Amino acid sequence: MTQEPQDDQSRPISRWAPPSSVPPAGQSSPDDLVEDERDTAEVPLPGMPRPAAAPAPAADTAPLPPMVPPPPGGSLPGFEGPPAPPPSSLRTDSSQRRRVPGPIWALAAAVAFLLGVLGGYAGGVLEDQDDMSSLAGGGLEPGSIETDAPLAGDDASIVKVAATLLPSTVQIFAEYQGVEDAATGSGFVFDRNGHVVTNNHVVADAAKAKGSIEVVDHKGRRYKADVIGRSAVYDLAVLDVPEVKELEPASLGSTSRLRIGEGVVAIGSPLGLSSTVTSGIVSALQRPVSTGQTEDDTSYINAVQTDAAINPGNSGGPLVNLVGQVIGVNSAIATAGGGEGGEGGSIGVGFAIPIDQVKVTAAQILKTGKATYPIVGASVDVQAADHNGALISVVEAGSPAAAGGLKDGDRVTKVGDVTVTDGIGMIVAIRAHQPGETVEFTVMRNGARHQLKIKLEAQTENLA
Repeated sequence: MTQEPQDDQSRPISRWAPPSSVPPAGQSSPDDLVEDERDTAEVPLPGMPRPAAAPAPAADTAPLPPMVPPPPGGSLPGFEGPPAPPPSSLRTDSSQRRRVPGPIWALAAAVAFLLGVLGGYAGGVLEDQDDMSSLAGGGLEPGSIETDAPLAGDDASIVKVAATLLPSTVQIFAEYQGVEDAATGSGFVFDRNGHVVTNNHVVADAAKAKGSIEVVDHKGRRYKADVIGRSAVYDLAVLDVPEVKELEPASLGSTSRLRIGEGVVAIGSPLGLSSTVTSGIVSALQRPVSTGQTEDDTSYINAVQTDAAINPGNSGGPLVNLVGQVIGVNSAIATAGGGEGGEGGSIGVGFAIPIDQVKVTAAQILKTGKATYPIVGASVDVQAADHNGALISVVEAGSPAAAGGLKDGDRVTKVGDVTVTDGIGMIVAIRAHQPGETVEFTVMRNGARHQLKIKLEAQTENLA
């Protein structure tokens, strides 16, 4: 396999491109991983046209984009520290205090602890219920999605996670360049209505050519699948597989409650090896990365980073927490540079699409067959390496960006509460919101800071 030389500073993220041939389940091939350089020159934000580029190579690959570091203080956006204790409103002289017997203090502490645990659990359940209720009108039938954690925290183990999730995980074979079963990946049962979620890049060629797609369950049974809809921007696809209604859907968690260092399990079919389980931790959150060459080559996600071993063929499979809930869809890996003798598989840096985004996009696809994403109508420089913010090159007339006061040459340093240091960070920060939201942008212009409010518009993907 020949490749273009890689820059010493680059660490490409390799989408698991459909290989020219894929061995049967249980076998692997060294040709499964294909890597290519990706042009990271100036690109438009979603909704903006860009100059015509040379056709993308058959292999879906992309370089590791500049990463967005946490804001000063070391905490990630959205994760605040514990609140300060309230000030005392009443001072009591120690001589007038009543002594409370020790057993009563112990009982009160136990009750408070129990109420705190139950309150936290109820809050999590209500959050999931509210989330599902809001999505139900967008394409998800009430009761079709499972959100309850199948395992208790004190009963969690990798063995039990594997036993719970393997029956809900499938291997996917798709036609590629006219060759049946030439593309392979993974997926999972999304709901009780026979829908399977996977990556767009696993089935994109078959979908465009109306080629065959099949899913294989953990018992080796094969089912025909049809594409309901897909998103190149978020690298997601939803398949209709009526026969998998008999399979238990995976329980869906919430990315918002993830913490760095939390244990996770990746499940899928790396290198054609079906029903493979690997484990690790969440090694970073809100990591801006590209999922690779697709119809939209500004396909960036705000990823969950993990050191669980992920390899070609894991693409589209679930990343699961230790109580058995899916918290991401495995989509990309970082490689050590490629080339002859270079690393071709996992080096301990993998990326998953957050499940919160998966739920929104899947609901849109199930309702209309298409996905939407937010746009501002401006072009941003993703090649700039100074990491002093996202440099705006062009603001489209009549766009939300123009209406909000954004100008050519502005440097965006924050989107909402999220600090951005480069163009890619700005793209994923915008895409973490939903169309219709009004978001505050912090902008540096001629040495002065400005706060601009921009209402995001919806852009619908039209994929063949």
